[in-house]
Amino acid sequence: MTLDETTIRPLHALDDRTLERFRDRAGTYDRENRFFTEDLEELVDAGYLRAPLPTSFGGGGATVADMVRAQRRLGAVAPSTALATTMHLYIAGAVSSLHDAGDHSADWLLEAVAAGEILASGHAETGNDLPILLSTTKAEPVPGGYRVTGRKRFGSLGPVWTRLGIHAMDASGAQPQVIHAFVPREAPGVHVQDHWDALGMRASQSYDTVLDDVFVPDEQVARVIPAGDPTDPFFGAMSAWAFLQIGAVYLGIADRALELAVQSATTKTSIAIERGTMAHNPEIQHAVAGMYVDVLTAGTLLEATADACADDLSAPDLPPRIMAAKQVAVDAAKRVVDRAQEVTGGSAIATGTELERLFRDVRCGWFNAMNGFL
Repeated sequence: MTLDETTIRPLHALDDRTLERFRDRAGTYDRENRFFTEDLEELVDAGYLRAPLPTSFGGGGATVADMVRAQRRLGAVAPSTALATTMHLYIAGAVSSLHDAGDHSADWLLEAVAAGEILASGHAETGNDLPILLSTTKAEPVPGGYRVTGRKRFGSLGPVWTRLGIHAMDASGAQPQVIHAFVPREAPGVHVQDHWDALGMRASQSYDTVLDDVFVPDEQVARVIPAGDPTDPFFGAMSAWAFLQIGAVYLGIADRALELAVQSATTKTSIAIERGTMAHNPEIQHAVAGMYVDVLTAGTLLEATADACADDLSAPDLPPRIMAAKQVAVDAAKRVVDRAQEVTGGSAIATGTELERLFRDVRCGWFNAMNGFL
């Protein structure tokens, strides 16, 4: 396979001019409640969706730490684009980590991504507050595979994904097991519900998918894990790649909110302040300082955890650190956006402004969690 420079270094595609184009389109996507088609085309052309793949599979060899930093930059300009692509990138990254560790059981999925397939996460389920570990979707063993029935919620990349990463419970034996499979969109019994009209992250177009007695052949099953068992490397790799990138997206929102608050404070004037702008108001200074502390501390924890995962994904202390880093990032982002609106004043609640959109987008952070009960 011949690799050009764009394929080898896909993260370099996120240059300042590209990011500005993404920011310019984000408001339109949100207002029209439509998918980020143009953003995705640019990212695909640049090889960004292959960034975590080993170079031997046509990827960029990006580590989870590389992707956390990249997705944070993308989240600052186009949160929906960043969040939706995370749902592809975390699966591609997890399987790449397994490959790098000598586990080649899911290399077929790397080949699929290298060939241009787009993955989606089908792990959210109504009534399941332990997604991935348990499942309300049923898997019945049959010769050559499984028959799977259930409903998956919030499948970002709804209009374009080609394979849905699912998990389902096989309760036929003494020990219930959870199968992890990647189902082609065109498989009989797969019904994508093309409706999405949410408070925030609107361009993600996170459709539900109904699985109606879908036959999943054994060759599309990546793992079979005892129900409730968090120790399998596949689960650990997915958790690290997913939650750290999700945290990065929301921290990117905080980065932008802080920037907008500073812009407002340094340009908004007051007749009560001799020096002119609100930047000289002590209360505004205090608020901006608090925002900076939130961004700095959350970012330090997130990136240090991502670096640790890149060094040794099997370290036993990583699971709680990963979840803590994600949650700290989301909580900090909410506080920063709220303070940014206070600093900016009444104009921040006007429909269609960037800060109003960020206020809605950041509210979605809690639902991208292991304990997000649907």
